[in-house]
Amino acid sequence: MQVDHLRQLGADFGALKTSVSTLKAQPGSELLKQLAPKIAQVHELIGRTVMRLVALDGSQYTLVPGSRPALEALGSVVEAASVAALDLASAVADNPLEGTVFAGSPPLDDDTVRKARHAEAAPRLAEALGDAAHQLDLCATGCLYTASGIIRDLKEHPEHLPPLPQLTSAQYAALEEIAQGGTSVSRSLRSSRETVLADDGSTIHSKPFTVLADNKLIRIQQGTSLFVSRKVTVTAAGRLALDTQKPARTPTTSNAKAPVPAAAAAGRRR
Repeated sequence: MQVDHLRQLGADFGALKTSVSTLKAQPGSELLKQLAPKIAQVHELIGRTVMRLVALDGSQYTLVPGSRPALEALGSVVEAASVAALDLASAVADNPLEGTVFAGSPPLDDDTVRKARHAEAAPRLAEALGDAAHQLDLCATGCLYTASGIIRDLKEHPEHLPPLPQLTSAQYAALEEIAQGGTSVSRSLRSSRETVLADDGSTIHSKPFTVLADNKLIRIQQGTSLFVSRKVTVTAAGRLALDTQKPARTPTTSNAKAPVPAAAAAGRRR
């Protein structure tokens, strides 16, 4: 589902915002080296956001009441991310670098001149970095808002829910346990069998676990080795399955005998 992509986008925007916030507005070549990867990252995130917007715009989600505000919110994320990229680009332009001037021009390598240039540029750099961090924060919030809006709209209009597998009681119980957090899967070096452990140390049977994984209701963390414990989380589709297929509670039955009416008891004693 697009919701999972949007949540990951929100997390990536948030991480980039934190990274930009740690930059110090100290003019010079070192700042330029730090800005270069940040600008590349924000442009990569812009591309991913546009792709998500295109996918949503061409999906059945547009038929769901309330889908327009979600699409508009994601469009605003593209705008905010582009503004963040412009802020970082402004920092590059305002960052004074050292070089050789044309012959006959006034010397710019004098220490006093250099300090004056740096002092003049520092406030502008600090403002540009702060503005970029603010815009990236808005992007993170916008992605998460859109993801939450999609889930809300689908819950309020279940007729538009994507096709979800009908879970058995064992599969639902396994999914519910994984949703609690702390579930991991690992493979034995001897038998190559996978073991799924819940947070409380109990084992989740492989059959329902495999069904959940095949239907993309859960996500297994990618790792460099299958023999290293990998985290298991519930996807947005899995959350919807949990919310829409919650089994009804069966009424408890009592084995105690019903009390005998007083009149009937008196009749038996006669």
